[in-house]
Amino acid sequence: MSTAKFGYDKVAIPAQIGLDVSAHRLDIVRFLMVCMVLLTIVSIFHVWSRFRLVELNLQINEASRQMKDLEQEQKRLKLEAESLSTPARIEAIAKRDLGMTVPLEQQVVVVK
Repeated sequence: MSTAKFGYDKVAIPAQIGLDVSAHRLDIVRFLMVCMVLLTIVSIFHVWSRFRLVELNLQINEASRQMKDLEQEQKRLKLEAESLSTPARIEAIAKRDLGMTVPLEQQVVVVK
């Protein structure tokens, strides 16, 4: 059998290093905590902005739909107004409802 020789005198023991290891670890932990907090804040902002974007797109789509509906209503009302203001219709209502007639030639007075 062979015997192994170990050189334990060259191993660094953390107790011998002292405060340097714990201070270095504390700096790393602080750095990682700051990075995690910043990453969390950026992530929350990103999610909020995407949510707001979707919400605004829905509002834009709803407004566009309402605008198209109102444009169709406007066209319908213009057509109805034009049909209601035709001279033949006005004359028919004047004769039927108001009892008006077309004036005779003797009833017409020309004003100069």
